[in-house]
Amino acid sequence: MTPPVIATLFDYHRSSASYRVRIALNLKGIAWSRVAVNLLENEQGSAANLARNPQGQVPTLEIDGLSLIQSLAIIDYLDSTRPTPPLLPREPAARARVIAQALVIAADTHPIGNMRFIRQLGDQFGADEAAKTVWRRHSMALGLQALEALAESDVPHSAGPFLGGDSPNLADICLVPQLYNARRFDLPLDPYPILVRADAAASALPAFADAHPDRFLP
Repeated sequence: MTPPVIATLFDYHRSSASYRVRIALNLKGIAWSRVAVNLLENEQGSAANLARNPQGQVPTLEIDGLSLIQSLAIIDYLDSTRPTPPLLPREPAARARVIAQALVIAADTHPIGNMRFIRQLGDQFGADEAAKTVWRRHSMALGLQALEALAESDVPHSAGPFLGGDSPNLADICLVPQLYNARRFDLPLDPYPILVRADAAASALPAFADAHPDRFLP
């Protein structure tokens, strides 16, 4: 029997932040429906989207009578209210380590290469498409280099296959969308064998595969 839908996700299929939330919902086994917000047509700036997300961004998740924004905050809520399977360790030091890995991507790598920032490079500074691509690759490489080093030093989990060890965690949820973006812009991934291994292991799981942007093409 199909479980009843209990959550509504407002997202854009290629949004890394939305991709993260789709993965988390799937890992938690939460039945959800989707409302597309087309960033290419600036629907994020519509009155309806601003009413639920004052930043004019995606994703927004409606669940448990709440309207939640910011992907990591959403995932933290899901992990707190539905603790199986765990996406973050409960032990404080291990939890801090995983959050740090996730933030390398979600706070320092993804935002400076997202659509809103890239548009500004063109509109304000005259960057052409080639320059924008160079910027994207450079910013992604800096983040992936740092995350590879963190993963390599993470002795308890370095045997993999996931960044989370035997099972994916929040860091893996952030990694997979970022490597999807890296491949879109032809960033060489050979320097990041640990990340590529974790990405392959995670992407083979239905929860990750069913969240892939290609499943939601307009």
